[in-house]
Amino acid sequence: MRGPAAFRSLRGRLFVLLILPLVVVAAAASFARYKVAESLSRELYDNTLLVVALTISRDVVLSGGDVLTETLLTDLTTALGDPVFYRITGPRGGFVTGYSDSPDRPAGLQPADGRPVFFDSVAQGRPVRVVVLDEVISQSRFTGRVTVEVWQTLTQRQALSRELLMQSVALLGSILLTAALIVWFGIQLGLKPLLDLRDAIGIRNPDDLRPIRRWVPPELKPLVNTTNSLFDRLSQAFAQRDAFISDAAHQMRNPVAAMQTQAEAALTAPDEAELRSRVAGLALTAQATSRLTSQLLSLERVKGRGLKAMAQRTDLVALLRGKVLPFAEAQLRRGVDVGFSVTGTPRAVDCDPVLIEEMVVNLLDNAGKYGLSPGGTLEVALEFLPDEVVLQVIDDGPGIPASLRERVFDRFYRIDTDQSRGCGLGLAIVADVAKHHGGTAHVVPTDSGCAFAVRMSI
Repeated sequence: MRGPAAFRSLRGRLFVLLILPLVVVAAAASFARYKVAESLSRELYDNTLLVVALTISRDVVLSGGDVLTETLLTDLTTALGDPVFYRITGPRGGFVTGYSDSPDRPAGLQPADGRPVFFDSVAQGRPVRVVVLDEVISQSRFTGRVTVEVWQTLTQRQALSRELLMQSVALLGSILLTAALIVWFGIQLGLKPLLDLRDAIGIRNPDDLRPIRRWVPPELKPLVNTTNSLFDRLSQAFAQRDAFISDAAHQMRNPVAAMQTQAEAALTAPDEAELRSRVAGLALTAQATSRLTSQLLSLERVKGRGLKAMAQRTDLVALLRGKVLPFAEAQLRRGVDVGFSVTGTPRAVDCDPVLIEEMVVNLLDNAGKYGLSPGGTLEVALEFLPDEVVLQVIDDGPGIPASLRERVFDRFYRIDTDQSRGCGLGLAIVADVAKHHGGTAHVVPTDSGCAFAVRMSI
C-alpha cells in the first residue's frame, strides 16, 4: 500500500521528517508560553486586585463606612480594564458597605490575619477573580475586625493571556517558517549530487553498462558501488547470453540443414527400400535435433531458476533410484551391469529436485553413449557426508585424457566429431546444476574407465 503523497519522494520525506519535530516543539513551546502568560497575567492582576482591596479598605475606614465615590470606582475600572466590585463586613459579620451579594467562597476557605486569599468564583453569571482580606482596624469611629472582599471580571486578564499567546505564536511561527525555507532549500542543495547521478544514468543508452566513475558524496558511495556491481553482473550475463545464442545458432544450423537435405532426398528416392532408408536417417537426425533442443532448454532452465525459491526437502536416494532403475533395465539388453550403492547416513536434503533429475539423466546418458560397451559395468554411488553429498558415476569405458578433463564440462565441447552421438551440452548441464547447489563437478582419475564426481553442499 502506498503511503501519503509527502512520503513518496525522498525530498518530501526528508522535509516532513525534519519539519515535523520542529512543529511539535513549536506547539509545545506555544502551550508552555500560554501557561506562563496565564500565570504571569494572574499574578499581575492579583497583585493589582490586592492593592485595590487595600485602597478600598483604607478609603472606607477614612470615610467611616461610606460607599466609595463614583470617581474612585471609575478610576479603578479605567486602570484595571474590568469593573471592580466590593463588599465590606464589620465585626460579627455585620454588613458595612458595598454590594450585598458577594461571590461564593470555596468550602473551608477562610482568610488568615492580614494575609489575602485569592480564588475563582462566579458573580451574576460571569466568572470573576476574588480577593478576601481580613484585617483588624482601630480607628476612633471604626474599630474591630473587618473583612474586605473585592472581585473583578476576567475579561482583561484573558485578553492579556491571549495577546501574549498570539505574540508567542507569531514569533514561533515566523521562526518555523524560516526554518522550513532553510530546510527546503538545504534539501534541494543536499540532494543535487543524487539528482546529478540520476541524470547521468538517465542519459545512458541501454547498452552502456560501464561503471559509474563520477564523484559522489560518501553517503552515496555504497549505492554507486552496488550499482556498478549490478552493471558488471549484467554485462557478464549479457555476454553469456550472446555467446549462448551464437553457439546455439551454430549448433542448430547443421542438424536443421541436414534434416532439410534428408527430407529432399527422401522425395527423390527411386524405390520404397531407398525411401525407408532415407526416412530412417531423417528420423535419427530429427531425434538428435530434439535432444539438442531439449538440452539447450535445460541449460537455460538451470540459469533461470532460483535455488531458494525452488528448493525443497528431497529424498535423494529415492530420486536417484527412480532414474537409475529404468536406465539399468534398458542397459540389460546390452549386457551392461548397472549398480547403485549408498554410503553414510541417508537423509533428506534441501535441493531443486527438477535440476537434480536433469543432472542425473545427463550423467547416465553420457555414460551410456561414451563410457559403456556391451558387457560393461556402471556403478552409481551416493555418499552422505556431514556437510555435503557426493554422487559418482563410474564406468569401465575408454576414459578421458587428463588434458581434457576440465574441458569436457564446457558447452558444445566434444572429444569426438560424431555429431550424431551428442552435442556437447550434457556435462555442461551437470556442472551448472552442481554450481547451482554450491558444489562442483569434475572427473576423478581411475585405473580404467572414467568416473564423474559431483559434490553438492547441503
